[in-house]
Amino acid sequence: MKDFNDPTGGAFGFLPLVVGVALAVLVGWSMWWVVRYIRADAMTRQSIRQAVRIRRGWKRLAPMLKLSATDKTPTALASLSNTQGKPIKPRVLVPALKVTHDMYGVIARATCLPGVGLEQFQKAAPHLADAWRCTRVAVTQDKPGQVVIRGVRLDPLKFKTEHRPTGEVPDEIARWDLGLDEYAQPVSVDLTQVPGVTVAGLPGFGKTSLINRLICDWAPSPAIQFVCADGKVSTAREGDYAHLVKRMFGFVGDDLEEANALFRRLVELRRARVSAAERILGVQSMWEVGPSAAWPLVVVIIDEAHTYFRDHKGSDPKTKKLAALAAENARLVEDLVKKGRSMGILVILATQKSTGDAIPTFIRDVCPIGLSFAQKTAEAAVAALGEDIREWPDANPINLQDRSYVGVASMNHQSQPGFTRIRTPFVSGRDSAAIAQQTAHLTADPADLLTAQLPGVDLTKSAPDNTTPPMAA
Repeated sequence: MKDFNDPTGGAFGFLPLVVGVALAVLVGWSMWWVVRYIRADAMTRQSIRQAVRIRRGWKRLAPMLKLSATDKTPTALASLSNTQGKPIKPRVLVPALKVTHDMYGVIARATCLPGVGLEQFQKAAPHLADAWRCTRVAVTQDKPGQVVIRGVRLDPLKFKTEHRPTGEVPDEIARWDLGLDEYAQPVSVDLTQVPGVTVAGLPGFGKTSLINRLICDWAPSPAIQFVCADGKVSTAREGDYAHLVKRMFGFVGDDLEEANALFRRLVELRRARVSAAERILGVQSMWEVGPSAAWPLVVVIIDEAHTYFRDHKGSDPKTKKLAALAAENARLVEDLVKKGRSMGILVILATQKSTGDAIPTFIRDVCPIGLSFAQKTAEAAVAALGEDIREWPDANPINLQDRSYVGVASMNHQSQPGFTRIRTPFVSGRDSAAIAQQTAHLTADPADLLTAQLPGVDLTKSAPDNTTPPMAA
């Protein structure tokens, strides 16, 4: 029975209920964490323990690393409670830190303070790595006033990964998912408006597997068509692309005459597209409207590119003929790289050493994106990635010769300065064959698609090269 003379109104009667609810929530939360911890694999459990240690020690560690700020202005409450007139001690402010984990380590997000921002966190990164027992720590800007601190306890580059193609149409056409960087973060590059990509590296270190993933991920889209010249083989039934030929509208092996005919055919396609662009697309650059099934992005893969461009020395008729074909191949591929971008032609050149004798510099230097797997010499590393790689010794591909780094490449990424190392996943032949079988019906010759849209128009009478729109150059 309620006591109306009780000044508390019986409020304390609800106290046991509130305490019970709080205990139930605490027990439920604890059980959730215990179950999550038990179900995690061994590496993730270690990361969970690491994250707990970081949270507990952060308020003590931050001031030691000068990641704190001193506020000498007293709060209103402190001023009111200071009845004796003694000086009020300044407050030490520590950035708020939220920590999550994964199998490789931790990801922490910290709030910046006056005088404690991105620069200060980056300077403290080596010390954070020591304190947090991490192999390496990287600090990047998440959003204004907040930084992301990525700490990896294990080197993601040394753990081999495998990619299973989904068979679904990619969300973004021309986005190439490459793998995980040295902080286990996903890496992708946007190949929109990109004329060419070079891929270099020693044999057996992952070049072809990298390209296989690109084909498998993009194959489900009818807005992309593939053509390949593979200098390692003689016929389409051989080599790494044998199971993917069904998804290609053209394929040649190491025969220079056949390759010359293919490159000439692609240059004719490029010229025909220049003539037809205004009539079909209504614009001069395909990228203004994007690829479509009727006007697909044409991905030209030239593997073991040195096979087609090598300078043949000799005075006998056969050698002279090969030298002439190689020179003509270089001229034709140069045309595709320099003039094909706005028409929706992307050239990917793979070779062991992308030096000038393997990929002519007038082709290589126009390709803005370069990747390199392991290299034996500094010369080869510079040829693949440019002179700047000398200033980034940790990312230099000459350090990737150990077999544990098979599948690891260095690249100059579009969105950040310098170079980054990437663990590219393995794609099994069984999976890539299945994707090719499922998507074979999407294969179409872009020249036939073009002719079908302009029946009766002779596209071979294309505009001369000097009328090519400026964006195509």
